[in-house]
Amino acid sequence: MRFLIALLWLLHWLPLPILGRIGTAVGSLMYYAIPKRRKIALVNLRLCMPELSEAERVDIAKRHFQSYSRSILERSLIWWAPIPRLRRLIHVEPAVPQAEMESGPTILLCPHFVCLDVAGVASRVIPVATIYSPQKNKAFDDLLRYGRERFGPVRLFTRTDGVKPILRALRDGLPYFMLPDMDFGEKDAAFVPFFGIPAATLTALGRLSAAANAKVIPVIATFLPNYKGYRVVFYPAWQDFPGDDMIAATRRMNAFIEERVREHPAEYFWTHKRFKTRPNGEPSFYD
Repeated sequence: MRFLIALLWLLHWLPLPILGRIGTAVGSLMYYAIPKRRKIALVNLRLCMPELSEAERVDIAKRHFQSYSRSILERSLIWWAPIPRLRRLIHVEPAVPQAEMESGPTILLCPHFVCLDVAGVASRVIPVATIYSPQKNKAFDDLLRYGRERFGPVRLFTRTDGVKPILRALRDGLPYFMLPDMDFGEKDAAFVPFFGIPAATLTALGRLSAAANAKVIPVIATFLPNYKGYRVVFYPAWQDFPGDDMIAATRRMNAFIEERVREHPAEYFWTHKRFKTRPNGEPSFYD
């Protein structure tokens, strides 16, 4: 692991167009070298985009592996590049809503696009809070914590901490950077359509918003063309959210994510088993 970390450190000195092309080349190899993840991606794409031809879905899967590989190698910029250099590569649209973030409890909804760490950097104009998954390898764990903390104060929680520390952070004025669009099982989740397929989806966004009276501001980061950097879009705060129906609020979240995925289909995290948990009696899509 220390060797890989050292290699990543060396890569951060490269100009982004070179680093990005290396990542694209590595991703092209990963598509063929990791058949298990390739199968998951193609199953997800067949479920979510049946209107496409198989060749079109394979093309998206290949470009996804390229994008995912790029995001891993380019994370070296987030960890070690001078902050002014990194800021120059991040193009924020229309602007970071700092005044809104400071005006009251705020949840920053960030779905699992490959550049989500860039969205995290763009959001760090004030202290924030977010979920953190401790790593078994201490050197890598230390690096991940360093990468999250180098841009200013951040309050980190693990999923085992429960909801109370998150609510406390929201009430303390820390925007909560939230990524609720993965399959974590049936606990605290409901089967809500995602691209028309029932998917075990955390209802936490609506419940947290209601409990803390927090506004929800979505933020999406994607690659700019031609290795020019990154585009981070802060969307307007959702109105009339969550309402009284948490399932309807969760449907609204999934529908928003679907729209963004269709805009940048290769950059969504297709190698995750998004439909792993099935309603009782339904067979697995991935066996």
